[in-house]
Amino acid sequence: MNRTLYTLLFHLGLPLLALRLYLRARKAPAYAERVGERFARNLPAMAPGGLWVHAVSVGESIAAAPMVRALLEAYPDLPVTLTCMTPTGSERIRAMFADEPRVQHCYLPYDLPWAVRGFLDRVRPRLGIVMETELWPNLIHQCAKRGIPVALANARLSERSARGYARFARLTRPMLDEMSLIAVQTETEAQRFRELGARPECVRVTGSIKFDLKIDEQLLPRARALRAQWGASQRPVWIAASTHEGEDASILEAHRRVLQAHGDALLILVPRHPERFDAVAAQCREGFTSVRRSSGEPVLAQTQVLVGDSMGELLFLYALADIAFVGGSLVERGGHNPLEPAALRLPVLMGPHVFNFLEIGAMLREAGALQQVEDAQGLAEAVQRLLDSPQEAQRMGRQGLAVMQANQGALRRLLESLGRLLH
Repeated sequence: MNRTLYTLLFHLGLPLLALRLYLRARKAPAYAERVGERFARNLPAMAPGGLWVHAVSVGESIAAAPMVRALLEAYPDLPVTLTCMTPTGSERIRAMFADEPRVQHCYLPYDLPWAVRGFLDRVRPRLGIVMETELWPNLIHQCAKRGIPVALANARLSERSARGYARFARLTRPMLDEMSLIAVQTETEAQRFRELGARPECVRVTGSIKFDLKIDEQLLPRARALRAQWGASQRPVWIAASTHEGEDASILEAHRRVLQAHGDALLILVPRHPERFDAVAAQCREGFTSVRRSSGEPVLAQTQVLVGDSMGELLFLYALADIAFVGGSLVERGGHNPLEPAALRLPVLMGPHVFNFLEIGAMLREAGALQQVEDAQGLAEAVQRLLDSPQEAQRMGRQGLAVMQANQGALRRLLESLGRLLH
């Protein structure tokens, strides 16, 4: 498949895109809003000529935030346009940069040549920065035609994704050849990009900027105060975060087993997607005394499950816990970022499916900071072991923080590479 055929198929697929938006809007009404932006129509007023950063959804937006703040500081005369593809990502961007007038925001349009041209005509960026591996052939090509350098920041490429790209080499090879910088997390991923057609001189190993996560110094005191308010300072609290459909039943089964040994244990269950909040809350009410974070109801001594259905609070919810399970890993989603709980000195548990964080997961596992489990029984046993051995839990937490600190500096290296594209 080449770019011409890809573009034709994209146009033919527009009715399916419309149906997808409609179906998503039934669960998350925000998908029915600002549809014009997805076709570069009704874009908000934006100052042109600055930097453009694309972060597909919530996780990438949070990862991009330190980089965006550093760019604002390094280039005080340039606006920054932040784009994403999801309402939750949009909400998070607006919350993070509500007090920064130079940050402007809209959805990135679909990868149709005329829509991409409309977006670039409005924004006219001096540099495009795409987070992780959100690559669109027409977008990259239109930037190349206009002489706009595009960098892939904090890039990752699993073996599975690389095989997928390789199957469409006539489409992906020219696209990668047009990139100005591919700043990857590991040498293994760098080699995958080179083999797929990226120019070797444009591929640089900078590390993962997720290691450069900075924790607000008030976060842990706030968490301790809330636990004291709950009367839960001495209660065992564990969190299952960023869970996907198909995981929650296993996690609740694990919690049921934990309660048999630790009857006062509290589980904080945080679904990944807002459209699942109601369903997960209903699931928790079947057999457990539960409350929803968004309700404002207090956590009482008899509360067994707190459903984390508030937006933008994941780090705070991690800070409330003693042990962290990172979701998307008991099902084949590839797992989510284990460095967030590691930065808070929490022992980390994950399921067997961690292909999104293979190298980071291996580093934490080899340091003794992360344990992988296979199923509900394994998860329950791991949580019980750590609750029964607080010294082991503390040791795992210290090891995780040490891995974080030993690998920091990726943001500085990335900014140096981006700076060369601007001068």
